[in-house]
Amino acid sequence: MPNPAPYPGPHWLRTVGLLGGVFLGAVLLVAAWSKMLAPQSFVEQIEFERLDFLLPAMVVAFVALGLEIGLGVALLLGVRRWWILMPAVLLVAFFLFLTGRSYWLDARGLLPEGTGCGCFGNLVERTPAEAFWQDLLLMVPALLLAFVGRGRKLEFPRLRVVLTAVAVVAGLLFAWRAPSLPLDNLATRLKPGVDIAKLCSGRDAERICLDLIIPELSSGEHWVVLTDLEEEFAAAVPAMNEYLFAQSEAMLWALTAAESERLVAFQWSAGPAFDVREMPPALLRPLYRRLPRSFRVEDGTVTTTYDGLPPWAAAQAGSPQ
Repeated sequence: MPNPAPYPGPHWLRTVGLLGGVFLGAVLLVAAWSKMLAPQSFVEQIEFERLDFLLPAMVVAFVALGLEIGLGVALLLGVRRWWILMPAVLLVAFFLFLTGRSYWLDARGLLPEGTGCGCFGNLVERTPAEAFWQDLLLMVPALLLAFVGRGRKLEFPRLRVVLTAVAVVAGLLFAWRAPSLPLDNLATRLKPGVDIAKLCSGRDAERICLDLIIPELSSGEHWVVLTDLEEEFAAAVPAMNEYLFAQSEAMLWALTAAESERLVAFQWSAGPAFDVREMPPALLRPLYRRLPRSFRVEDGTVTTTYDGLPPWAAAQAGSPQ
């Protein structure tokens, strides 16, 4: 096989093009990583955007994730052939279409509360306007630069294509197994050491933080359970009531984004002796991958998190942690 033909133009121009492709690849991989950690959130976003009109949302999510990983790794390895750059153009255009549409709807007050913004998942808090302009400035200049300084008649990059394929398979397998792995502290904004006053959503007058919903968390010891009022949580209510009556040190709270009617019905049927307070979906959703999820707070700082109910409640109720 003939050796690659050297790039005929200035060497610095080729370097600029390579750096543009590498930067764009890194941005795509960071975005893919946030989705791999919490694929269910990505599926929910696809359902909200109504992108599952041909295939189930889970299939669409994994196809899109595989494309994002593949293009990101290929660009990071310096592959800038037309069969990489053209799909990258379409992917970037699609991202900008989604964030641009959210920006347009939000400017007119038509965007539902709790909608995710952009391709970086729940780990990054961004307004629709920020999501659009940041994605535009991060990806479009790098994409344009990736077209600069490309060589001609180069041999097929077999090794780099194989490495890209391996990365795609590994990434999709990781995303498939991620929900069962203990990754909540990586995939959400709720983790040990976080100040509850910094767990917020919204902007300006509409901004709300966790310490406004439960001001009592700022001092003392507390257990907090995030819930959708699911059966597992309802079955553990007697154990949690017993815990609350048996000790006087730590307080117990539950937070839910369920509708008011469901909350009232739950309180009548389950009879919790602890407060179950409503929480805006936009504030609750970035704090979990699946419900219930619980955490311990001491003097306004999260000290421990648990995937599921608190260990003492899970043990007494006979449910897995």
